Amino acid sequence: MSTTGKQLFTTLESNGTLTVAIEDVTFPDPTGTQVLVKMEAAPINPSDLAILVGAADLENADYSRGKYVATMPEPFNAGSKARHGLKLPAGNEGAGTVVATGESDMAKALMGQRVACLSGNAYSQYCVVEAAMCLPLGDYSAEDGASAFVNPMTALGFIETA
Repeated sequence: MSTTGKQLFTTLESNGTLTVAIEDVTFPDPTGTQVLVKMEAAPINPSDLAILVGAADLENADYSRGKYVATMPEPFNAGSKARHGLKLPAGNEGAGTVVATGESDMAKALMGQRVACLSGNAYSQYCVVEAAMCLPLGDYSAEDGASAFVNPMTALGFIETA
C-alpha cells in the first residue's frame, strides 16, 4: 500500500538551467529497518540552499506554480558538474510522525511517534528513512525538533575548531 504525496526536486543541467519543482510522487512502503514519516516541519539550512538556489540568477528566473527555472552562472555551473542532469531531492533534515514501519523491532518501536530525522529528502510530504536516522521527540513539537541534526553539528564544529 504505497503512499502518494508531493516532494521538492532540484535539477541542474549542463547548460546551467536550474529547475526546482514540486512533483507528485509515490513513496515506497518501508521495509526492514525503514520507517515512513509524515513530515510536519523542515528547516532551511545553508546546505539546503546550496542545491536549491546556489548562485542562480533568481531575479531573472521564470516562476510558475510549484516551480521555478533559473540560470546558474559560471564558474558555479561548471563546479557543479557532478550533479548535471540529476533530479535530486532536497531537505537534509526535518520532523514528523511515523505512520508506517518496516518489519524490524527498531522500526516498529517508532510507530506513531513524532521524530526528527536526517533523511536528505525532508522537503516532502512523506519520507522513507532508516529508523537509526530518527530521534524520538517525545513531547517536543515537530517545529522544535526539525533542526535536531544539522545545526547542532555546525555549532559543535565551530566550538571544536575555534
